[in-house]
Formats: sequence, structure tokens, C-alpha cells
Amino acid sequence: MSKIFKDLKVDINKDLTEHLAWLLPQHGMAKQGAYRILRQSVDARKKHSPHFVYTVEVAEENEELSLEKFELPPLAKLPADFQKPIIVGSGPAGLFAALRLVERGIPCRLFERGSESSARIKGINKYWRYGELDPRNNVCYGEGGAGLYSDGKLITRIKSEHIPYVLNRLVQFGAPAEIQWLSNPHVGSDKIRRVIPLMREFLKNHGCEIHYNSQVKKLIYGRGSVEGVVTEQGDEYHSNHVILATGHSAEDMLNHLIESDVFVEGKSFAMGLRIEHPQKAINEIQYRGFADHPKLGSANYKLAHHDDLTGIGVYSFCMCPGGYVLSSGTEKNGIVVNGMSNFNRNSPFANAAIVVSINHEELFGADRMGGMKLRHDLETRAFNAVQAVGGTKELPTQNLMSFLEETEKNPMNTTSSPSGIKPIRLDQLLPKFMFSKIKEGIQKFDQSMRGFITGQSQLYGVESRTSCPLRITRDEKTLQSISHKGLFPCGEGAGYAGGITSAACDGIKCAEKIFESYL
Repeated sequence: MSKIFKDLKVDINKDLTEHLAWLLPQHGMAKQGAYRILRQSVDARKKHSPHFVYTVEVAEENEELSLEKFELPPLAKLPADFQKPIIVGSGPAGLFAALRLVERGIPCRLFERGSESSARIKGINKYWRYGELDPRNNVCYGEGGAGLYSDGKLITRIKSEHIPYVLNRLVQFGAPAEIQWLSNPHVGSDKIRRVIPLMREFLKNHGCEIHYNSQVKKLIYGRGSVEGVVTEQGDEYHSNHVILATGHSAEDMLNHLIESDVFVEGKSFAMGLRIEHPQKAINEIQYRGFADHPKLGSANYKLAHHDDLTGIGVYSFCMCPGGYVLSSGTEKNGIVVNGMSNFNRNSPFANAAIVVSINHEELFGADRMGGMKLRHDLETRAFNAVQAVGGTKELPTQNLMSFLEETEKNPMNTTSSPSGIKPIRLDQLLPKFMFSKIKEGIQKFDQSMRGFITGQSQLYGVESRTSCPLRITRDEKTLQSISHKGLFPCGEGAGYAGGITSAACDGIKCAEKIFESYL
């Protein structure tokens, strides 16, 4: 029988296969058969001995490893009056909801305001190069959702039985197999763009009817229920199951829900700036004398500081080793910043969001739209600041030392952003509480990562779309809106996810609830 070995420490200059050959006889396995890596991470905390940490399953000689399978229970038995479930949005939540439904034998309809990914990238490039925003196809809207241009990171803090399934299906559609075992799984924006079209064709061939460039403008309501949708073309589609997976930026849909008395509440979130360093500097901080070792690649980091007196936290988010800083707004009079990296992570820059936790109740009280108003205000101020210095599409940027010293004397560094930059006093653009907390957090981060504060680094504004400031509240058991039966608020835009993996898992959970209704 195969055996699983956990926490195997292997020096970066040594080979895992050789280590297993030495180790296995000590555990009663005379000859090694096939093995597979279940988990892999890098431990570089000790100055002179960075090493890999593995969890490995090893088979006996001539024994085959049985790969984990994801066989589904029996298919749904559909009633005579069956209406296809409707999914609004083709981000990770919507796509995986659709995938789970068709694998359960449940045909469905999916509506997306933007285009297929191949057409979407043309609109995005036009914005990055010329500042011409396509309201349908941008970094947040279009097939694949915001995650398509946000690094393809699959790291998640949630615990869900669906995570292995999500990773398995991504590999099935062309993602690198290593995402199933790496501690920081990462598809890369370049590779995930190849995954989505294959996923789309699978859905279409197995019963999912997909409507692109077809924005859902409103829902059809019954008495305390949702019974379908109306598209921008004026077409009505009826269903007693509507999964709403519109993402964290679909403010028009959120406004429609509020106007229609669907229960929506304000929730806490986070906002701030994005910081960029030379990747070489991050490698040297994290790996020291081993910074150039070919096995280690681009180093990442995860930083957090919590003020016990105020309860406010500052932390790094969406860290992109070997990545690029992107302009990712969805409105013509607003500027938003984000980050991404390709699979090889070979850009000479590293970037990450540095964000402040925003406690909704403490800051906005009963004003459920308070977070949305703050988001609007910051994005508009960033846009106006760039316009005031003769810019158009560029990102507002400030040298890190100037930010901390509250000056403008330090020059800008070379940028990874395809949109260009304009020097802006971000220390003055941010609300005072946000500026002081980011400053405090960065100073704390430098204590754990000496060299984090450097004139080679700079900040970009504004990182305002980490998550949605609103929640479409749902019942914990049925996952349906607490005010409208048949409506399944789903993913980041509904306030129930925070990244590709968690959004995909949430889409699966909603699809499973629909499946249960047909048992």
C-alpha cells in the first residue's frame, strides 16, 4: 500500500527522489514506486538553510497510485415543468456554478454583460494604451471576471470540501498540474486566459446556453420571490432559480436590488494603495544569500499589522511576484489600481496591495451605502488628481519615501504599469485615518522585512476594489436571499467570497442547493 509522508524537509540543492530513496527503507519500503507531491512550500526563515517542505504519497514498487476522482452522485431528475436555472455573471462563481449544474445534468442559462475573453482583451488593451474605457470589456467586466486579470492566484483562507474539485477542474481545462499541490497555487494571467475558452466550450456542449453582450438589467419579481430576469435587449427569461454572481463592481445591479427592496446591507471591507518594489529587492529580503538560486524563483510575502487599541488592521493583499501594476477602473471618471503576474512571474517588479480594514458599523453606522460612497470618492479624487497635472489614463503614483515623509521631493521609479504614471501626493489624496494607518503599517512591515522601506519602491492609487462594500444577505441553510425566494446571491459581489477559489466554491455551493431541490 502507498504511504503518505508529511513535512519532508529537503535542502534546495538536493533532489526529492534521492531523499525518498534514502528515507523509505527506514519505513519498511524496500523499493520505491511512483510518487506524487500533495503539497510543496518553501521555508527560508533560517538564514543559512532554506529548504522545501513536502507532503508526498509514495507507492510500493509495481503499485499504481490511484488519483483522486470527483465522481458525482446520480443526476438530477427534472420535473415536467422544469425551468432552466439562470446565472448572471461569468466570473469564477458563475462559471463554476454552471459547470456543477451541467455535470449534474441540469441545463442552465448564463448571461454576461461583456464579451468572450478573446474580444475582452482588445477593450482592455485599448484602455491601457489610450485611456478609452469600454464599459463592457475591462479588467472587471467580461468573461472570466476580475480574476482573469488579477494574477490567477488560487490562494484562499476558506476551508471547503470543494477546493480540490475546483483545482482538479482547472487542470482538466489546461491549468498547470502543480496548482494541486503548491502551497501558493498560481495559474498566471496568461495561462488562465487559455483555460476559460476550454471551460466555455465544455459548458456549451453540455447544456449551458451562454449569452454574451447581454446585460441583465433587472430581475422579475413575484410575491417575495425572484422569477426570472430581463436583459438589456428587453427579453424576458423565467426561472425559479437565479444565481446572481455579478462580481464586486456591478454597482448598477446592486442599486436595482435596493430599489426593488431586496435585502442588502453594508459590510466591512478594505481599501488602500498598491506598493511596487524591484523583485530583486524582495528576493534578497526573503532569501538573502540564496536570492539568485534557480530553484527558488520570485519571492513573495504576506504582511499584517493590527492595532489593538483601535481594532484597525493593515495588511498586504493580492501579492504579485514578478508582476505588473494595472489600471482597472470600470467608470470613466474614476481610477482604480490592481496587480497581476503571468505564470513564469518573470517581470523585474513585485507588487502588492497595502490596505486598511474599514469597519462599516463604526465608520458609517446605519448608512449602508457609506462604503460605496467612500469608494466612489477615492476613485474620483484619483482621477481628478491625474487630470489636474495633464494626465489622462495614467496611475497616480508617489515614491515611498516621499509618502512617508509627506513630501514630493523623491523622484519616480521605473514602472511596470502599461498605463504609465503621474506624480501625485497620495499622502494628501487619502483620508487622514487611511494615510496614517498605511504609514504605520509600512513602518511595522519594515521591522519584519528589513529593506521593505526603500526609495526604490513606490505607491499607486487607489486599491479600492478588494471586495464589495455591500452584502446581499442570504439564508445560511438554503443560500437564498432572506427577502426573496429563488434568488441565490453568490460570490464576491454578494459578499460571500474573496478571490477566485472562494468564489468558485461559492458558485458550486449554490448549484448544489439547486440540485437538491430536484432530488
